[in-house]
Amino acid sequence: MSRIVDTFGRLDRPAFIAYLVAGDPEPEGFLSAARAVIDGGADILELGMPFSDPVADGPTIQQAHIRALESGMTVDRYFDLAREIRGISDIPIVLMAYCNTIYRRRVDQFYRESKEAGADGVLIVDMPPEEGEHALAAARANGIDQIFLVTPSTTDDRLDLIAGSGGGFLYLASLLGVTGARDRLSGDAAGLINRVRPRTRLPIAVGFGVSRPEHAGALSEAGADGVIVGSAIVKIVGEHAGDPERMASEIRQFVGGMREALNG
Repeated sequence: MSRIVDTFGRLDRPAFIAYLVAGDPEPEGFLSAARAVIDGGADILELGMPFSDPVADGPTIQQAHIRALESGMTVDRYFDLAREIRGISDIPIVLMAYCNTIYRRRVDQFYRESKEAGADGVLIVDMPPEEGEHALAAARANGIDQIFLVTPSTTDDRLDLIAGSGGGFLYLASLLGVTGARDRLSGDAAGLINRVRPRTRLPIAVGFGVSRPEHAGALSEAGADGVIVGSAIVKIVGEHAGDPERMASEIRQFVGGMREALNG
């Protein structure tokens, strides 16, 4: 049983999944942010791999990719940072990347290095499930959960393919478009959960636009098994990049508030 599966299985509330861009604003500041996320009570940590063209991400996370790349982040350093987090915590780690990086690294090598770095899951943002056979084989060979993205436009046939292939959890994008904190939660979220639930045994975690405790509470009431927050945390990193102590304090407070909203 993977750490991800074990985490969802033992919780009596939805899991809180926190996203950070690895190496943002620079490696030491990132590790401070990661420790703050863990100390704040995150159940799963999702690490974005810095990329020059993160097309699924909105301005906040795009800027984080730029900061990380300008700080000298590489794929090797990405794995080093994942390894450092694993050295201080047993929190499940999901690596989030784009196809270009993984295929340049070579698929089998990427998954082998993911396992060696202590990762538990991989999400390839722009990999169509119909073209995921190689990645799925590499994931299985290394005991990695292959996580897939589901959107409001995902057809039932494709959803069945994803539900039968993926592992760990299903990542539901609550809306069409890119990532980013929003004032209101998408009205499609509850309907999407209800459409997906009968078609899978995997936990359902919802992201994109989730940024406030009331959003987390509403998703919990709608039946989500997990809530994913990225842009709201990454925004704190960007705002306090020069003050790591304040950054860590703000992150712990934010994560704690979101977690509290999931306690019911």
